Amino acid sequence: MRSRALVASLGAALLLAACGDAPAPETAPKSEAAPVRTAPAESVQVTDAVRAVGVLTPRDELRLSFKVGGVIETMAVEAGDSVRAGQTLAVLKRAEVDAAVSQATEGVEKARRDLERARQLRADEVATQEQVEDLTTAYNVARANLQAAQFNARFARIEAPSDGVVLQRLARASELVQGGQPVLVLGSTDSGWIVRVGLADRDAVRVNLGDAAVIAFDAFPGRPFEGRVTRIGSSADPFTGTFEVEIEVAPGGARFARGLVAKVEIALQGAANGAAQTLVPVTALVEANGPAATVYVLDAAEGVARRRQVTVGPIVGERVVIVAGLEPGEQVVTDGAAWLTDGRAVRVVGGPADAPG
Repeated sequence: MRSRALVASLGAALLLAACGDAPAPETAPKSEAAPVRTAPAESVQVTDAVRAVGVLTPRDELRLSFKVGGVIETMAVEAGDSVRAGQTLAVLKRAEVDAAVSQATEGVEKARRDLERARQLRADEVATQEQVEDLTTAYNVARANLQAAQFNARFARIEAPSDGVVLQRLARASELVQGGQPVLVLGSTDSGWIVRVGLADRDAVRVNLGDAAVIAFDAFPGRPFEGRVTRIGSSADPFTGTFEVEIEVAPGGARFARGLVAKVEIALQGAANGAAQTLVPVTALVEANGPAATVYVLDAAEGVARRRQVTVGPIVGERVVIVAGLEPGEQVVTDGAAWLTDGRAVRVVGGPADAPG
């Protein structure tokens, strides 16, 4: 009967709390103290910053292709290979392009002979001036066709336009490809590396070109990289609704690779950085409605938890700024707070075996 009465009283207390009419504080017997964990409200120098997660990529990604179609003879690189400017990456079988050059060369030679013959006949007044002009045009056209064939022949091979890394190989030897069809994607390392992040509109409008950033990679634990904002998108992505922001980052000797996940913290210019703020773990909040929130504060003298209304600010990592309602050093309930009522007796535990139920 006693346990039923206790359950009933707790249910009534929770119902009153949900309605915003908290019961008067009362101390429960020590044997019924609820196990909780606590954490202190800390005064911390907080830097106003925007945090996001992005992906590392070379600034310039070049999609390389042949000028003309044909059958690939050799592919000299694989995805992930480092290449130097001018290095041959792929070559077409040259039978077709060489035949086109030969045909255009013969066409020029024939047009030249026809034009010379017409000029001689014109000198003997056998050919007309119009015929000479027509053959002159044909000769010029034949020369242009030869130049085009020679140009296509030069681009029947792909050479690296700059130092970089092969990001993708989209074709293999013996495959038939069309002119302009990408066969390699090259990341140019000459132009540097960037991290692309998507920011919500409320954060994108606070970021400015040149803002300093700190980038962390799971691939390089404990090693922060410095960066700066170099581009801010002027329109939102139609699918995600976020604004793309690019942060330039220097490898500093690290072996960067496309696709590394980056955690970015952008320090905002002109913000009141370095001001002391009171922070508590986010798990201490049991209710929140806009800036208004509720926490439970440990009353060590009475051994109870007191319900308190606070005003919250921005979230900083896994903690939240308390603007008003809490003093540094006060202990707030983190684990087990969801089951408390104002004035409930509590027992502070610390080990994993004593985790609140």
